[in-house]
Amino acid sequence: MKRVVVTGIGALTPIGNGVSGYLKGLQEGISGANIITQFDASNFKTQFACELKDFNVGDFMHVREARRLDRFTILADISAAEAIENSGLDLESVNHDRAGVIWGAGIGGLSTLETEIEGFITGSGTPRYNPFMIPKMIPDIAAGHISIKYGFRGPNYATVSACASSSHAIAVAADQIRLGRCDIMVTGGSEAVVTKAAVGGFNGMKALSTRNDDYLTASRPFDAERDGFVLGEGTATLILEDLDHARKRGATIYAEVVGYAATADAHHITAPHPEGLGASNVMKLALEDAKLNPEDIDYINVHGTSTPLGDIAETLAIKNVFGDHSYKLNISSTKSMTGHLLGAAGAIEVLAGILAINHNFVPPTINHFTDDPEIDPKLNLTFNEAQERNVNAVLSNTFGFGGHNSSVIVKKFED
Repeated sequence: MKRVVVTGIGALTPIGNGVSGYLKGLQEGISGANIITQFDASNFKTQFACELKDFNVGDFMHVREARRLDRFTILADISAAEAIENSGLDLESVNHDRAGVIWGAGIGGLSTLETEIEGFITGSGTPRYNPFMIPKMIPDIAAGHISIKYGFRGPNYATVSACASSSHAIAVAADQIRLGRCDIMVTGGSEAVVTKAAVGGFNGMKALSTRNDDYLTASRPFDAERDGFVLGEGTATLILEDLDHARKRGATIYAEVVGYAATADAHHITAPHPEGLGASNVMKLALEDAKLNPEDIDYINVHGTSTPLGDIAETLAIKNVFGDHSYKLNISSTKSMTGHLLGAAGAIEVLAGILAINHNFVPPTINHFTDDPEIDPKLNLTFNEAQERNVNAVLSNTFGFGGHNSSVIVKKFED
């Protein structure tokens, strides 16, 4: 089996643009929440989200090109460009038949669908849909767009598994290299659904926090007063590469992807298994795939959405898998800062783990005020401030509606 290493990284997040901005936000423990600016949310139960800040599409592409792309594809394009530049790949010498793109998006172009339907219903004259509506909307179009832009003719598709989408994308992209089918894979995820349909739909499920008077601290994973997740938008890209290929070109190696797994709760469309059965299984299988013991993991970036049931189930699963080591490792939910990026969550959270490895720190779980009596107080949930730690191996969890579970393990590269 080939070894898979990370040689390029890119990101746009609600707590910082570019990898450097994201790193700074993680280290400082800032909140990315704010009043929604992309539409008038005054009639909604939730009026805030974690949007990108100081972001202007025109700084990255011509307005004519942007009109033909949904926002989630625009974000994918930008983070992929950063990652490819960061990787130092010579695109002229790359074997384009052995380079591919596998991308995660849980929803895709919801903004396009919403805009087109509203325009059709309220427009005057002959009712007409934009000819770009379908290619802008479909979740696989980000992968296709990146492939076309760089001429990568290897495997090219999208993974759609709700909030586990980009974590699954990283796993199956890594397999293309492990099995010797490709030398290079562009992977990650993007989501841009701060829209009326998404906020209204999640409000209807009572899944979102409604803390409009205190939105900066609304995302409160593990806190006794948590009342739902905060919607976020953004993207992250990883360039995965065959180790031998990376060595030959003298690439910088940020981490190694050493294990991953996928399971199902087979329990409920939205609620987790109350004892974290699927979560326990996926972490055990990821450790087996990585040939690591529980004691080898230093940090778990948890799914930790700030929902009443999910946070409890995940901590139970961690204790089940890691036993006494549960109290020696660091655990944190970076969703407390970025909000929940749905299908892009896995990508930005695996990237958080890679940054933790390279900078020897654990990002915090911010906004903790009140202990939950149902969550073990002896667990180190890294509350409120980043902690310095020598981080060698990170496990990242993402779980999606439908009972989808995914875990990815990244490790400090060692020859």
